[in-house]
Amino acid sequence: MIDKNKLSILQKNIEYSFRNEDLLLQAVTTPRFAHERGMNDYEILETIGDAVIKLIFVMKKYKSGIISPGKITKLKQQLENDNMLKKIARKYFHLELYINKADTQEIKGTKILADVFEALCGAIFIDSNEDLQVVEEKIINRFYEEWDILVEGTSIFNKSKLLEFLQSQLKYTPIIKCEYEPIGPDNKREWIAKNPKLYDNKNQLLKSITSLICSLTSSQSKTKKEAEQKLYYQILKILEKRNL
Repeated sequence: MIDKNKLSILQKNIEYSFRNEDLLLQAVTTPRFAHERGMNDYEILETIGDAVIKLIFVMKKYKSGIISPGKITKLKQQLENDNMLKKIARKYFHLELYINKADTQEIKGTKILADVFEALCGAIFIDSNEDLQVVEEKIINRFYEEWDILVEGTSIFNKSKLLEFLQSQLKYTPIIKCEYEPIGPDNKREWIAKNPKLYDNKNQLLKSITSLICSLTSSQSKTKKEAEQKLYYQILKILEKRNL
């Protein structure tokens, strides 16, 4: 059963009324749900929305004087991170309340929320006769001013922050390696990241720095990547207090 009332509430939330409400319905409909009912799903709108979001962000940064290719590339990488998009989708738009999904589908732990956020941007873009300004005003501006704070408070970028710090100190980008230890049974497997080591750009161990961090161990995490990011955060905090 499709709850049309949810679509009305979502339109009030984003302060935009769709001329073609079918586009909004498509944007919040997962492929599995759509397949079960012979409907259109969000996939094509997600692809369009991804491009629209990046273009709007890049142009806003360009107009503010940021023209460094490196900074623009970093921004695009941040915009490609599903966890970041999920955070925005929840905090600013509560999109988890409006998704049409199959009964057996879980939103938590998947990229569905990020996909729906991108699809919503794509749907507004098409519905507004491809007007980027409408997407910017209704969606992007809702969180744009807090973007740097969102990035700063998100652990998914700890590796990038650590590498930037090390590059500023060493004048080159080192290589970080660590080991992963599985914890628990296969069906409830968690991970610990430990024994971090740093190598120079010739793959030689940086002994003095490694000696400061080699005993660090992350807390248990559901994925290797999450454990790794926790470990990188610890490394950064230790090294920031030292004179490399």
